[in-house]
Amino acid sequence: MKIKQVILRHLKLDLLEPFTTSFGTEYDRDFILVEAISDDGISGWAESVAMLDPLYNEETLKTNWHILEDYLIPIILKNEIKHPDEISEKYFTHIRGNYMAKAALEGAVWDLYAKKQGASLSNVLGGTKKKIEVGVSIGIKDSIDSTLDIIEARLGEGYKRFKLKIKPGWDVELIDKVRKVYPEIPLMADANSAYTLKDIDRLSALDDFNLMMIEQPLAYNDIIDHADLQSRLKTPICLDESIHSLEDARKAIKLGSCKIINIKIGRVGGLTESKKIHDLCLEHGIPLWCGGMLESGIGRAHNIAITSLPNFTLPGDTAASSLYWAEDITDPEVTVENGMISVPELPGIGYEPSMEKINKYTIHSQTYHLSENVARNA
Repeated sequence: MKIKQVILRHLKLDLLEPFTTSFGTEYDRDFILVEAISDDGISGWAESVAMLDPLYNEETLKTNWHILEDYLIPIILKNEIKHPDEISEKYFTHIRGNYMAKAALEGAVWDLYAKKQGASLSNVLGGTKKKIEVGVSIGIKDSIDSTLDIIEARLGEGYKRFKLKIKPGWDVELIDKVRKVYPEIPLMADANSAYTLKDIDRLSALDDFNLMMIEQPLAYNDIIDHADLQSRLKTPICLDESIHSLEDARKAIKLGSCKIINIKIGRVGGLTESKKIHDLCLEHGIPLWCGGMLESGIGRAHNIAITSLPNFTLPGDTAASSLYWAEDITDPEVTVENGMISVPELPGIGYEPSMEKINKYTIHSQTYHLSENVARNA
């Protein structure tokens, strides 16, 4: 499989409402859309989940563009790809870090590869599910009553799990009130690294509420203190930001740092690494779920495909496009029926990029050619 051309597009979509976590509030989403075109004219699509600012991790949209333009795209253009696994296992091994940039280009090649096989992305990844369960992530609101209103609305739409963003001062009282109103719903808390071991008493108080898990309570790069914390909590800890690779997952499992792992394709460097972490966790009895990064329909399609693998046993964050965007950039948009998403059976990601909408929201684009291996302003 020869890639003759790669197009990078900087898109901006406005969120329907602000999304607040412990590290800040997002009002819109800027992201890089990647299109990889083969020598026979087939396009594969993916997106970078890097944010404008280095808040979730150290990568940003600008650093991703630089790494893609100056390092990763030239490698892909000058090599023939027999299978997408080669990208992370052979061609990108000498490039340190930059997982989101790597995942974006690798994902476009995976979509292209599946299309050339005439198979769905789920199928070529080894997916077994026809439908996946999904939950919803609820940001920090201005009142507990606002949170309860959202839960009520999403319950009516059939969502299978409710994730509440927490931080010191917006945690125990919030969960207590939600549990009194909704004692049986599948509920979890996501701290986005807002706590330390000094907060052990406050975190231990969450044990009283029968939570599915507490996601990433401690530092974004830690697995040692999480092991200490997990030994003192009955509630399962789920690691997110701490897991960037198969090796990170192996070490966290060995140390007992968590009982659940959240896979984000961008965070771990792509679909190939996601598959490897999946297989390791399956072997060790560690359940998985797929996290979200406010993706457009193209990123959501990749999340749906990976979630179709058998050890993704917990509902993920891939909610319907309509919860976030006035209009998405795929036809059809991602929809949810009674808390379930049907896994597409069409070749590739199974959602058609809408060029009309993509062009509408594109701020800037560059095209990189096989023949010249240089950027041209679009």
